[in-house]
Amino acid sequence: MHLDIAWQEVDTVLLDMDGTLLDLAFDNYFWQTLVPETYGEQQGISPAEAQAFIRSQYSAVQHTLNWYCLDYWSERLGLDICAMTTAQGPRAVLREDTLPFLDALKASGKRRILLTNAHPHNLAVKLEHTGLASHLDLLLSTHTFGYPKEDQRLWHAVKEETGLQPERTLFIDDSEPILDSAARFGIRYCLGVTNPDSGLAEKSYLRHPGLNDYRQMIPSLTVKETP
Repeated sequence: MHLDIAWQEVDTVLLDMDGTLLDLAFDNYFWQTLVPETYGEQQGISPAEAQAFIRSQYSAVQHTLNWYCLDYWSERLGLDICAMTTAQGPRAVLREDTLPFLDALKASGKRRILLTNAHPHNLAVKLEHTGLASHLDLLLSTHTFGYPKEDQRLWHAVKEETGLQPERTLFIDDSEPILDSAARFGIRYCLGVTNPDSGLAEKSYLRHPGLNDYRQMIPSLTVKETP
């Protein structure tokens, strides 16, 4: 599925963070390897037992705000998830295509808004290590609204907060359920990232167009309209 964007009709670009602007390898390592290993060592159980338990805990709250909440997981698992996140901060890296795209959006007069389900501490650590904030116009964590992007109430709150017009907005994310949620709200362009984790095979989307390099969009974004 290909996405043709009428850029002259787009004012706002909403961007997810993990897997969209940053390499998802950080989060996949943290939640799928480091957390189960640390929990298993603390509890004195086997790696397989720890993995099975952690997986069951994740799936129980998937697509809710708790799934993204460091405080929730610290309490649930008895681990200092915030301290672990801080220690892993240097692993946070930008995708190669992120800054060229964000800079092209700025040059074209588009408003660049980060909309992440990441917990504010997680967001702060990643901003510190990537310098991402200086390439965005506004940074929003859904935790400040009390709903994740999977929830329609979040979209209404974001519209009220930012004044965005859904019909003049592009949204980029690496989760199909979240893209579905944005489309349901009326966001005109919803685009999926097919290579969120640089260490994994590309993924495909069933209901949305996908892209593996934002630099492919820059020529159409920066073309000057003929009078």
